Amino acid sequence: MLNDSGQLTLQLHHYLEYLSGVRHSPDNTVQAYRRDLEKFFGFADVRGVDSFTELTPEDVEQYKRYLSSTGLSASSVSRSLSALRGMFQYLVAVGQMQSNPARGVHNDKAAKKELNVLTSAEVETLLSQPDTNDVKGMRDKAMLELLYATGIKVSELIGLNLTDVNLALSCVRCGGSENERLIPLYPVAMHALEVYLHRSRPILTSGQSGEALFVNISGERMTRQGFWKILKGYVRAANIQKDITPHTLRHSFAAHLLENGADIHEIQEILGHRDLASTQKYTQYLKNKMQKSYMKYHPRA
Repeated sequence: MLNDSGQLTLQLHHYLEYLSGVRHSPDNTVQAYRRDLEKFFGFADVRGVDSFTELTPEDVEQYKRYLSSTGLSASSVSRSLSALRGMFQYLVAVGQMQSNPARGVHNDKAAKKELNVLTSAEVETLLSQPDTNDVKGMRDKAMLELLYATGIKVSELIGLNLTDVNLALSCVRCGGSENERLIPLYPVAMHALEVYLHRSRPILTSGQSGEALFVNISGERMTRQGFWKILKGYVRAANIQKDITPHTLRHSFAAHLLENGADIHEIQEILGHRDLASTQKYTQYLKNKMQKSYMKYHPRA
């Protein structure tokens, strides 16, 4: 941390404990809040701020400009401001502040990015990279196949437990109590998962029991960072030039289903979107793709 103020550090510590212990936020969410709020410490050093409770709406506006001056994108600035709003709301709830000084500070509209979607051929190339004669390769094959088969988020993937897999019904359960859904698996994904469970996981865990479905070489639950490192390695091996993130397979899953005739409401249910508008971005992606093809290939375009 960049700030020596014990009060700032203590407030952040208490807020993160609240997120984890009271709100039961996932660990990756808590860590994301930690990273975003720690950005505030650089501003605090410059401004001589010793406590979050000292801030006024004018200070938050200046903090917003400070973040932009460091080269952060509009979306990253908005995320950091959202984290700060959450901190203030917590301080109001516990009686340390009377109002939230960030409430009136609006986020700048981020430029819309085009969805990063792999072609079917690129997906096939990527999924063929893991060496299925290798213990880690069996695990990686199962993770990649499961992501593309279900469209689940990486946080949901690494959060899966053994009890979330139903081999008899060829499906997985994910999303937790608030957004639980059962998602079917196609045969290739099921086979990859069965191979991992029977031949790879027992070796990785050294025969020890544990609830995590996917584990690292130490037998502990796979982390988001660990999966990201694995994915980047396979992207390089597949010589795919697109800027791929763990979310790319989720986007590709949804776009390919829609392109092949799946009902958008069914895709919404599988992805766990509460609002159909979140799913309709894939419809817009396909419209844009069709328009580009038309303009490129029509003889009179």
